[in-house]
Amino acid sequence: MDELSPILQALYRGDAEAAAAARAERDELDVFEAAALGEADELRRILAREPDAVTRWSADGFTALHYAAFFGHPEAARALIEAGSDIEAPSRNTEFAQDARPLHSAAAARQVDACRTLLVAGADPNAKQHGGYTPLEEAEENEDEELAELLRQHGATR
Repeated sequence: MDELSPILQALYRGDAEAAAAARAERDELDVFEAAALGEADELRRILAREPDAVTRWSADGFTALHYAAFFGHPEAARALIEAGSDIEAPSRNTEFAQDARPLHSAAAARQVDACRTLLVAGADPNAKQHGGYTPLEEAEENEDEELAELLRQHGATR
């Protein structure tokens, strides 16, 4: 995790104030930071300049779409999807979320709007990550009935 920027480290810790302070010190963001912060306009500028950024992997094994999903930024997720991000990209993170798709990331963080964005874009509601876990199982484990119902409406089954 030391390889991650101070912005991402702060967001992972749930320290929005430190993330904002780190952001204030930066003129430019990378694709992962823009996605994690939900700065959709900045994300679009990055992707216009560097179209291949949509396929990059972070130091901890996630795409920018995973970050937008996990941190609950549906507009950033839409910008990434429109730019060609793989909505079914399995994470390369072997420590916490091996083979997690962006929908798993959103479901794990209980980000209903991000889940909705991914499902509308065609994300598989029954995708399995390492261990066979599905987004619906995550929602049920968290007792998040709103999210579970959304997933069922899009075809999730047990």
